[in-house]
Amino acid sequence: MIVSDLPAHFATIDARRDEFVQRLCAYLAHPSISAHGEGIAEVAALLVAQLQGMGFDARSIATAGWPMVYGRRDDAPGKPTILFYGHYDVQPPDPLDAWLSPPFAPTIRDGRIFARGAGDNKGQHFAQLLALEVLLAAQERLPCNVIVVLEGEEEVGSPHIAHFVREQRALLDADLVVTADGPMHASGRAILEFGVRGVASFELRARGAQRDLHSGNFGGVAPNPLWTLVHLLATMKDANGTITIDGFHDHIVPPSDLERAALAALPLDLPQVMADLGLAQLDVPIERGYYERLMLYPTLTINGLHGGYGGTGSKTVLPSAAVAKCDIRLVANQRVDDILAKVAAHVQRHAPGVEFIAYGGMDPSKTPMDSPFAAILERAITAGQGEAPLLVPAMGGSLPEYVWTKILGVPAFVVPYANFDEANHAPNENIVIDCFIRGIKTGVAIMTYLGAEARPSGCP
Repeated sequence: MIVSDLPAHFATIDARRDEFVQRLCAYLAHPSISAHGEGIAEVAALLVAQLQGMGFDARSIATAGWPMVYGRRDDAPGKPTILFYGHYDVQPPDPLDAWLSPPFAPTIRDGRIFARGAGDNKGQHFAQLLALEVLLAAQERLPCNVIVVLEGEEEVGSPHIAHFVREQRALLDADLVVTADGPMHASGRAILEFGVRGVASFELRARGAQRDLHSGNFGGVAPNPLWTLVHLLATMKDANGTITIDGFHDHIVPPSDLERAALAALPLDLPQVMADLGLAQLDVPIERGYYERLMLYPTLTINGLHGGYGGTGSKTVLPSAAVAKCDIRLVANQRVDDILAKVAAHVQRHAPGVEFIAYGGMDPSKTPMDSPFAAILERAITAGQGEAPLLVPAMGGSLPEYVWTKILGVPAFVVPYANFDEANHAPNENIVIDCFIRGIKTGVAIMTYLGAEARPSGCP
């Protein structure tokens, strides 16, 4: 299997376009909602059967939650081993009345497939599976060694993947990991991402009197738990946008010259972005660059602040309890356990009566942009997508990529196949059919280009 075979493979994919679209629609018709457990076992079994049908050593591996789907073919001694990661679980489809067509009745409109999971993540990992099928139909052996891991709990925070990776290290001895997830760039350009931000979530609970009180009869007498939380939150982040939790910034790694150059090369129409979001200005600090905000800096977000009365009109109530829900996006070298411990210490120091509840999260992940696999992937994506990808140091959101870079110790890359406006997690989620087809081609190209290389020295 050589790179010169790619035009023939791409022609096969084009000839089978309608078939592949119909098969994706059939796959999307199966719900697999991890939050509810609906359809999880059925979809895991479908995937195992598909992998076994392609000659993979495939099985469903139990975890303390929903199972991992695992498959492996070792066809190419001396060649790299790639691990394709994805997730077969999807978000709940609510609110159902906002969908133009039922979420699990895939519908084609305007060159897009609309269904829950179309972009996140069934459409993208299904493209990888079809890429495997195309290669195996042309030749009995794959050009490189392949491991497939499809998770059933990504949409609920991947609570068991780290334990799975530690326990199953012997099955996961890959040289690199490629994840097809998330959207491409807003310009429509393909991207190659070298990392993701992490996320840590927590809740703050403050209490006052044993019941809600009249704000006139007891205002100034009973403490107001909403004010308690407002004052506490104000000690965590100042008006200039600086997070002021002690030790919060201690382990952050400055960007490399390659990362800064990559950021500078990313296209941006900031006025259009602001217009689309209905913004008159960006968050503070004003001088910070758009992409720097999303990739190089951590954030502290108040997701919700609840307490007292929020209905129509006025109710002069002094609330008895208040809750704040928050998340922190983490950057390279920050750790969930360390940051949550520092937040807990901050709360204890500034508002010892407030209850702090940690919900855990995902560590960030970072792969050096000069990884020996980066240039190979860049050439493969160019072949599959028809244009060179933009190089992105880190995704603003979070995926459990840390299990590959920090536990397995191998480079991990994200290569999205879905359109920027895929509406993942929202009603009317979709994938542009052309993006899906180019995703299959890109998967074929990645394996073909890897198969043209010897396993780099120094790989684990």
